[in-house]
Amino acid sequence: MVRIRVLVVDDHRIFAESLAAALAAEPDVDVSAAGSGPAALRSMERAAAEGRRFDVLLVDADLGGNVPGVRPAVSVHDNNEEGLVDGISLVAGVRSGHPGVRTVVLAEKDDSRRAALALQAGASGWVAKDCSLSRLLTVIRGVLRDETHLPPALLTGVLRELTAARKHRTESEQLVESLTPREREVLRCMVAGLGRKAVAERLFLSPHTVRTHMQNVLGKLGVHSTLAAVALARRAGVGPVDLGPTGRIMPEESSSA
Repeated sequence: MVRIRVLVVDDHRIFAESLAAALAAEPDVDVSAAGSGPAALRSMERAAAEGRRFDVLLVDADLGGNVPGVRPAVSVHDNNEEGLVDGISLVAGVRSGHPGVRTVVLAEKDDSRRAALALQAGASGWVAKDCSLSRLLTVIRGVLRDETHLPPALLTGVLRELTAARKHRTESEQLVESLTPREREVLRCMVAGLGRKAVAERLFLSPHTVRTHMQNVLGKLGVHSTLAAVALARRAGVGPVDLGPTGRIMPEESSSA
């Protein structure tokens, strides 16, 4: 019998243990539980090192605490650049570090915007915490067949959110394309969280020149803060600059001022 390895990630201990116990009663399911994002990542790394990788993660949408080293997800299309959901941030981190693992988000209530955000982060399903065990098992087995599972009542709203997200991504990409190569390089440094002085050191520019480039970036992107510029860059698919072992930008990425 092929066994399904499941990790329940929820900071409500009683819920996590109850769900784990219910799943463990299934003959083809091995289940563990973690109470936080960092604990889940440690469990996954340990399991991978032992050759017992998890197949599915069941992640609380409202998981508390931050996940070290995981870039938080950006909201779908509202004006809250800090629109972060910790559980969904974990989903994004799992997709990046463990692409073979399927994730299903467990939610207290249906929410089209957050469900769309979960799918964008890499989730394969969104189910209510109070769904039946048989429904949850159907979802677990379904995502392992590369199916995507959403409550029927959310389908229209999620499609609307994803359509809007694609529109905003296209607009963001067009704005980024208006930047010069040097300005795009500065933007990638901003995405990496580097301040003006650090950018100047890494690009071998004066702080005044970097300040001018940053102002130009904000102006061309039509935003008024670094946080907003970073959020727009992420929507456009712009990643952080690749730093070499010395902390400086790799030579092939450098360009003239």
